[in-house]
Amino acid sequence: QVQLVESGGGLVQAGNSLRLSCVISGRTFNIYALGWFRQAPGKEREFVAGIRWSGGTTWYNDSVEGRFAISKDNAKNTVYLQMNSLELEDTAIYYCAAGLGIATFSPNEYDYWGQGTLVAVSA
Repeated sequence: QVQLVESGGGLVQAGNSLRLSCVISGRTFNIYALGWFRQAPGKEREFVAGIRWSGGTTWYNDSVEGRFAISKDNAKNTVYLQMNSLELEDTAIYYCAAGLGIATFSPNEYDYWGQGTLVAVSA
């Protein structure tokens, strides 16, 4: 079992920044990749960014590349999502997810999920 707890969400003005954190516990040695997803009201869950737990390779949704950065601290069992130049369209609940097998862009490839943290961007 793997447990994930997100934090760092909140209300922010457009153009500003936020950093989300995801603390991972449990059988972390089984993890292949960590991903950040988001879900806006009335929309499907959308991939945002991913990172290999071992090695650190990263990949992004085109809509956030250049603005968002995913990183990790294995010693702290924590994954981060630095979000810069936030836009109104970034408003959503952000979820952290862990995949035990090969996991890239699809939510179906991830096995464990956190409870989510709300990011609200205002004009």
